[in-house]
Amino acid sequence: MNRRIIAGIALAALIIAAIATSGFGLLKGDDGPLTLYGNVDIREVEMAFQASGRVSRVPVEEGERVAEGELLAVLDPSQAQDRLAQADAQLAQARAQLAKLQAGSRPQEIRQANAQQAAARAALNDARSDYERRQPLVESGAISRAAWEKTVTALRTAEARFAEANQGASLTAEGPRAEDIAAARAQLDAARAARAAIDTDLDYTRLEAPVDGTVVTRSVEPGSLVAPGVTAFTIAIDRPLRVRAYIAQTDLARINPGMKVLVTADGNPNTYQGTIGYISPRAEFTPRSVETEDLRTDLVYRLRIVVDNPDEALRQGQPVTVTILAARPAVED
Repeated sequence: MNRRIIAGIALAALIIAAIATSGFGLLKGDDGPLTLYGNVDIREVEMAFQASGRVSRVPVEEGERVAEGELLAVLDPSQAQDRLAQADAQLAQARAQLAKLQAGSRPQEIRQANAQQAAARAALNDARSDYERRQPLVESGAISRAAWEKTVTALRTAEARFAEANQGASLTAEGPRAEDIAAARAQLDAARAARAAIDTDLDYTRLEAPVDGTVVTRSVEPGSLVAPGVTAFTIAIDRPLRVRAYIAQTDLARINPGMKVLVTADGNPNTYQGTIGYISPRAEFTPRSVETEDLRTDLVYRLRIVVDNPDEALRQGQPVTVTILAARPAVED
């Protein structure tokens, strides 16, 4: 009787083991912590000058941490400063010209124009009187033809000067035309734009960090010539530190954003805390950097994990192991 019971128990154990081995059942055999492999994300910003020039100062070295807005390098600004001073002078001149036109004629200018008009009128009257007095004389031959021609010329000159003085007085009284004011305003706008462009060129002599990070490459030295667009610095964005890992399609249901993870790296005895921040909605084939021969055709989903790196020992591009302790058991279809 006992032998039959023992034989039955052994048979049942074999059946259960066969079922588990063959993959049948509600739960997968791997229902413990989920282990993934990935790399610390490489996030870098390449910095280049937007103007050409000679480098005058480089206050940062490779490996230094920099804050957003911190100065990385400076080009010699002397040429831009000279052009800016000239633009300031032209701007002041254009502003003064517009103000003069907008103010109109001063009372002194009007009185002066009227006085010139009166003097020209008096000279014209004298020239006409002389003309009328000498006309009978030339007809009778009492004066020479040359003297008469001189009298005629004097009259024509007086008439022209009076016309000019009369027009000047009228224009002075009316003040500047609207077209002249508009032209002066356009010149002022052009001077402002030229000044702003030079001011921008002066800003381009300074290269500042766009983000917080670590300087990983520096390719300029004081005295070197640089061209626009040529990389001068590379800054690694290492805060927050991100890990890129991949999870198999069959394990996708075991995780969700917000889950806590543990991150380790070869040669580093420390364990780092992290949080799953993003799960890609799109499947892709396993990347070469983490695949093995038996996984080459597997579909995986990319994860972005935000990791606390207080000792800054994790480096960009470094391979890491990600352990998800609270992963849910995988349920078979």
